[in-house]
Amino acid sequence: MSRETFYVWKRRRDLGDPEWFVARSHAPKLCRRRTPEETIEEIVSLRRRFPHFGPRKLLRFHTDAGGSGWPAASTIGEILSRRHLVETQRRRRPVLDAPRREIGADAPNEEWAVDFKGWFRTRDGTRIDPLTVTDSFSRFLIETRIIPQTIIEAQAVFTRVFEEHGLPLAIRSDNGAPFGSRGPGGLTRLSAWWLKLGIEPHFIRPGHPQENGRHERMHRTMKAQTSSPAAAGAEEQQARFDDFRRHYNEERPHEGVGQVPPARLYRRSERTLPSRLEDPWYDATHEVRRVRQNGAIKWRGEERFLGEAFAGELVGLAEVESGDHVVRFCAHDLGILDRGGRFWPFAPPRAGLREAPEPAAKVSGIIPVQNVRTQPG
Repeated sequence: MSRETFYVWKRRRDLGDPEWFVARSHAPKLCRRRTPEETIEEIVSLRRRFPHFGPRKLLRFHTDAGGSGWPAASTIGEILSRRHLVETQRRRRPVLDAPRREIGADAPNEEWAVDFKGWFRTRDGTRIDPLTVTDSFSRFLIETRIIPQTIIEAQAVFTRVFEEHGLPLAIRSDNGAPFGSRGPGGLTRLSAWWLKLGIEPHFIRPGHPQENGRHERMHRTMKAQTSSPAAAGAEEQQARFDDFRRHYNEERPHEGVGQVPPARLYRRSERTLPSRLEDPWYDATHEVRRVRQNGAIKWRGEERFLGEAFAGELVGLAEVESGDHVVRFCAHDLGILDRGGRFWPFAPPRAGLREAPEPAAKVSGIIPVQNVRTQPG
């Protein structure tokens, strides 16, 4: 044994302790920093009220409600663990952090994000396709609505949303219907309508959902809180979505915006939905054509197909130095109509949603446009 242990035992025996050789606990008899039982019960009660709140959210919610005296978030986590109110998650092997593209939103309504949450079924077999819209800056959940994945239904929802919240500067989405397509500029009738309203479509790169990661993370939270157990039908599921949207915006502290509810940061856009939508304007360097209902224009005595997304719309054609023509809709280049009458469509400009894109090949003496060979996809 060590010299220190020998003298400790000797001192105990000299004092007449019959169990002088028994090992004793080193734990303090009184811990002044121990969390009071009433505080522990408050933490457990709030956790049971909001079972999806973690320690940091519980602490922030309690503080915002005027409470005080709670321990640190790490201590709250230990309390919840002792009460078996948290599930131990399996640690995953870390992966290399790939470069991420910054979302261009420094204020409310600079950019919205939109997507359809992956479909599922209710107990009666109804298929649920929720359309979700969020504000990228404040994380405010603008809409969650069960509709079919069609352009007509989506446009009706966006009309109502624009009337209530105003117009954003841009909308970020994936490349699937009804937002994007494989046509010129990746546009559909829905995203072409956005352009006429002065809203810039921001398409992420195909196969890169992390470029809309903020919105996808909201989907994960929404699924956890609204889909289990399954609702009886679509009406009950929509009611769950409505309750979740109110809770998400007004009560739930959001870690991405400093643990405050999104409703505190969001405000309505000053850009309102116009009562009448005017045709795009093109300057004198363009020849203007009206796209027919079959998606074609009349060019030099023959029909040239552009895309059904532009049926009934005005497009402008500007001649370039090579003698070809750049076809434009609003301020977007759709493609090149060559001298032989063949139309070469452009892919969406996906590089650099916030910063200026890298310079592409210049094929116009009027305005720099994108070369079809430099575009991804």
